Amino acid sequence: MSWIASLGLEANLGLFALIAVVIAVVGTRLTHIADDLADRTGLGEAIAGAVLLGAATSLSGIVVSVTAALKGEPELAMSNALGGIAVQTVFLAIADGVYQRANLEHAAASTANLAQSALLICLLSLLLVAPYTPDYTIAGIHPATLVLFAGYGFGLRVVNDAQQLRMWAPRETGETRADEPDDDALARSLVSLWLSFAALAALLGLSGFVLETVASRIGAQTGLGATAVGVVLTAICTSLPELVTSIAAVRRGALQLAVGGIIGGNAFDCLFAGAADIAYRDGSIYHAIPQQTLLWMALSILMTGVLLLGLIRREKRGLANIGFESAALVVLYGFGIATAVFAV
Repeated sequence: MSWIASLGLEANLGLFALIAVVIAVVGTRLTHIADDLADRTGLGEAIAGAVLLGAATSLSGIVVSVTAALKGEPELAMSNALGGIAVQTVFLAIADGVYQRANLEHAAASTANLAQSALLICLLSLLLVAPYTPDYTIAGIHPATLVLFAGYGFGLRVVNDAQQLRMWAPRETGETRADEPDDDALARSLVSLWLSFAALAALLGLSGFVLETVASRIGAQTGLGATAVGVVLTAICTSLPELVTSIAAVRRGALQLAVGGIIGGNAFDCLFAGAADIAYRDGSIYHAIPQQTLLWMALSILMTGVLLLGLIRREKRGLANIGFESAALVVLYGFGIATAVFAV
């Protein structure tokens, strides 16, 4: 990627825009395949969105964070991960506006999405606590990273149990859209679906690898700090698949997939921090990040809490056809962006 270093600012901005288009196009196609896999495997839209779509659309972002950590840029690595969580949560507000029949959180009732939101709050809280623990590592890895991965695995089991055992179930209303298998999806070959899914996911990962180098150059050429680059540039660009897939899922009628893809992707994005800690060889990455990055951790927890309240309340209609939670998410994200930009 040395050739990127020779490009001027305008050329790097153009390359950045091109990568964004590639990510958007691939993400759209990935939504259709994930929805078909949900029907073909019997996973259901909420679980498929959380595990399959959430992880796949996050590949470009995790490549950015790991690559930045390997280069000794902990601030960019962590701000990309946390900025992605925040902006992806806001994308639900956009998808909410696209769905005209009712508020998205009202129609996409799912016990799994409620459980996934609680898991996300736990993972984000762990990341917020980690910088205040002793700066101790095992083979260069902080113990919080091990707890993070273990907690994610256990949390997925709890989410699956919540969906399968149905100890709690959402009330059905006239606007609730049930998760019903599509006949065309059931007729497709499972092998071809998995191969297509893997190929598109790999392309997203490659896009993230190139994007990290381009974003670093833009940051250096514009004078923006690493946190601003992470939360404004790389986080938004690598999160485009979540925006595209959410809108595509809403238009396809897969509402639980739309919500589950965002929340599940956010939970998976928390693992960016763990992966970056493993890649970062100068000690604990949690102790190498500034206060500005810690603010994004706290802000992401707050935004997820607001979203969870919206999923529980299930307001049918609100101002401008979006729920109170969607409006609050936009305001909170705007506050975070303002602090990141003016802190430079």
